[in-house]
Amino acid sequence: MNRDTPEFNLPDSLRGCSPEIGIVLGSGLSSFSDAAEVIVECRYTEIENLPGSQVAGHSGKFRCGSLAGVELIIAEGRVHAYEGWSAQQVSSHVRLMAQMGVKTIVLTNAAGIVNPDFQPGQWMLLSDHINMAGQSPLTGSANFIDQSSVYSPELRGLLKEESRAVNQSHLAEGTYAWVNGPEYETPAEIRMLRNMGADAVGMSTVPEAIQAHALGLRVVALSCLTNYGAGLSSQSLSHNEVIEAGNLAALELCRLLGTCIPAMVEN
Repeated sequence: MNRDTPEFNLPDSLRGCSPEIGIVLGSGLSSFSDAAEVIVECRYTEIENLPGSQVAGHSGKFRCGSLAGVELIIAEGRVHAYEGWSAQQVSSHVRLMAQMGVKTIVLTNAAGIVNPDFQPGQWMLLSDHINMAGQSPLTGSANFIDQSSVYSPELRGLLKEESRAVNQSHLAEGTYAWVNGPEYETPAEIRMLRNMGADAVGMSTVPEAIQAHALGLRVVALSCLTNYGAGLSSQSLSHNEVIEAGNLAALELCRLLGTCIPAMVEN
């Protein structure tokens, strides 16, 4: 995206917003928005060329407001490649945030556990990712972006420090594998991902992180670890259970980000 040539024609409801931080909420995490002082709302479908979410647990709207005195734009839900969208379309919400002036983006998701040392209910900071979907939001350009530190070490350090301050001692850190979906992984695929160095697996976030990094945004991402991957537990996998776990974990996300967001603003 060329920032001098806006990609999106913003609706009137968003034109007065000047967010400093963008937050993308994953499955079941929309209740985080309730902690913010929301000024305006806008559904994705109100913006031309912006794909709309059709998945349970993703309400598909922007909410602009503030939290702890910092102006935010919150994307409640996202679209996914398994819905038929390209990686470039999946990351369009990030480009809109950048167009509005966002400098830092917080990505969240619900993920399955690959590392058996982790437990359902934990939050995991992404330190790195593995792109297993074979797609990139940068396809179509010779945009050779270094991927050595997609996820800001400074922001990760901040969240780890603050998690200890709010007694969220079980904040994990690890590598997230992006798969296309929509089917869940087989036990053999979970073993393969673990051998490759993955700690968690999900169907989102990576294209958004690549796009944000390419635009020069600072990126931090967190996975809500909702369930064990296939073969690590005898329990069958269910999207309803993922949403339920996300709802329970949203409160911890509120506590953590509520203390961190003021320190995330670049001076």
